[in-house]
Amino acid sequence: MSTVKIPNGHQAVMPYLMLDGAARFAYFTTKVLDAKVISTQMSEDSDLIRHSEVEISGSTIMFCDSRPEWPAQTANMFVYVEDADATYKKALSEGGTNVMEPADQSYGRSCGVTDPCGNTWWITSVL
Repeated sequence: MSTVKIPNGHQAVMPYLMLDGAARFAYFTTKVLDAKVISTQMSEDSDLIRHSEVEISGSTIMFCDSRPEWPAQTANMFVYVEDADATYKKALSEGGTNVMEPADQSYGRSCGVTDPCGNTWWITSVL
């Protein structure tokens, strides 16, 4: 049995994204994936996000605005949704770009989009 203490609402492993335009990421995830912004801390010396968290269906993603000492890095993320086709259309209407149109796969209905910060989302609903 593990003795690792994990704060409520967190998982043992979570993505931490350094982004150009972290506020755009928060907006995109709330509009497209029904994310909830859990917390946001702004930098004292600028209008940059120092740390923020969104929760998507019980999973937390941490992120911040990039800085010279923490350059932006994109990520690939896999997310289960109720309706991959509807989520894909919503993602495109909120500034996402097509990576792969929705199609039936052996593991479900799946598609891919890149968000305005350059992260690729593999969006899937189980058939």
